[in-house]
Amino acid sequence: MYSTFAEVKAALSSGNTALNILEGYLSEIEKTKDLNAFLEVFTDSAKIQAQEIDVKIKNGNAGKLAGMVIAIKDNICYKNHKVSASSKILEGFESLYTATALQRLIDEDAIIIGRTNCDEFAMGSSNENSAYGVVKNPLNKKTVPGGSSGGSAAAVAAKLCTVALGSDTGGSVRQPASFTGTYGSKPTYGRVSRYGLIAYASSFDQIGVFSNSLEDNALVLEIMAGKDENDSTSSSKSVHSYEFEKISSKKKIAYIKEAFENEGIDAELKENLNQLFDHLRNEGHTVEAVSFPYLDYMVPTYYVLTTAEASSNLSRFDGVHFGHRAKNALGVEATYKESRSEGFGLEVKRRIMAGTFVLSHGYYDAYYTKAQQVRRLLQNKTREIFADYDLIITPTTPSTAFEIDSVKDPIQMYLQDIFTVHANLTGNPAISIPFGVNSTNMPYGLQIMAKAFAEKEMFDFSAYINSIKKSLISS
Repeated sequence: MYSTFAEVKAALSSGNTALNILEGYLSEIEKTKDLNAFLEVFTDSAKIQAQEIDVKIKNGNAGKLAGMVIAIKDNICYKNHKVSASSKILEGFESLYTATALQRLIDEDAIIIGRTNCDEFAMGSSNENSAYGVVKNPLNKKTVPGGSSGGSAAAVAAKLCTVALGSDTGGSVRQPASFTGTYGSKPTYGRVSRYGLIAYASSFDQIGVFSNSLEDNALVLEIMAGKDENDSTSSSKSVHSYEFEKISSKKKIAYIKEAFENEGIDAELKENLNQLFDHLRNEGHTVEAVSFPYLDYMVPTYYVLTTAEASSNLSRFDGVHFGHRAKNALGVEATYKESRSEGFGLEVKRRIMAGTFVLSHGYYDAYYTKAQQVRRLLQNKTREIFADYDLIITPTTPSTAFEIDSVKDPIQMYLQDIFTVHANLTGNPAISIPFGVNSTNMPYGLQIMAKAFAEKEMFDFSAYINSIKKSLISS
C-alpha cells in the first residue's frame, strides 16, 4: 500500500483513482484487524468523498490533499460520525459538528477513512487503557504502539492510511511515533485550533500529525494551522509555508545534559546520539550540553496540572448533562455515582480523583498553585535556553517499545513521558523523527524542539537530519 502522499499523487498521475486507492487501504484494514487500530471504519462516507474527489481531479479543481487518506484519533469530532474518546461513557455518541483542524483538511479534499483507538480520554502512554482493548504495535505485536494516540500511530506504521491525526497533551503523538518508527509532530500551543477536540487538559492539548514522511507531516500541519474564531486560545500569528528550505547558516544546538545522562536511556540510542553530535560539530554547528535542573520535576508537575484540568473537563460526563446513564440508578446522586463508575475506566478514575484532590480546599496551594509556579520556572528556563540556542535535541523516549502488560506501576508508566512533557509544559513545538533501530530491530525517535511558532525551523532542521542520518547510523 501507499505509505506517503507522494506515492498517492504518483498513482493518481498514472491513471489510478482516489476511490481505488481508498479501497486498497480498506482492504489492508480488514486484513490487519488483529492490531485493533481502528474502532470504526467510515466506509460509506469515505467512498462518497473519494468519488467526489475523482470528479474534481478530472475537472482540474481538486484541493491540495486530493487522494490523501486520513485516519482520526477517536477524540476528534467529525459531524454525523461517532466519537467516544475510547470510553464507554460516550458509547454511541454522534458528533454534531466537525473539528476546525479536520474541516480544513476536508476542504482540501482529504478522505477521512475512520476513527482510531486510543487510551481513554487520551490518558495513557501505551494504548492499554482503551475501553475497546489494547492496540498492538505492527512492528512487533507483542509490544505496545505507545499512547495515547497508539491507534493512529499503528495505522500509519502499518500503511492503513496515508496520514493520521492524534492529540498530544504530554507526548501522546511523539512517544507513539518513536515506538512505531513514524514522524509525529506537536505544534506550538495555539498554532492549531482545539475546537472539536475532546478536552483532557485544555492548557496542554494540541492536535498533532503522524506520517511516514516529513513532507506529509509539514503539509498537513500547515493546512490545519491558523486562527479560529471558535477557539479563543488559537493564535492569530500568520502561518507561513512549511516547505523545506536548505539550512543556510550554522545552528546552535542544545541538548539537555540531565536527559542525556539519564540511566534509563537505551545504550544504542545514546551511541547514535553521540555520533550525530560529533557529525554536527564537524559540519560547523555548535552542539553543547545545557543543564536543565528541573527534569525530575517535569512529570510530577505535568500530572498535578493535567489531572486538575481533567477533573474539571470531565465533570460534565455525569449521566445527566452528557454521557452514559446508569439504568438502575435511583435519584440524582446515585445517577452521578453509578453512571461515572460504569462509564469511566480505571486510569481515568485515578486521574479524576487525583485532580479533584489537588484542587480541594486545604490542598490547592500546596499542589495546584505550586505546580503552576514550577511550570512558570520551566517556561522561563526554556526561554533562557532558546535565547542562546536555535533548537533543543533529546531522545523522544528513553527506550524502544515495551511489551504489552509489562509496566504495572502507574508511576513507571507516567515516566515514559519524561522527555516529551517538556514541550507541553512550555507550549513549544516539537517533533519526533525516526532515528534508527536497536539490536532487537525496534525503532526509536529523535526529538527536536524549537522556539514558539518556529515550526518552519523545526521542519527544516528535521529535513537536514534526515539527509545525514542514513550515512551516520550505518557508519
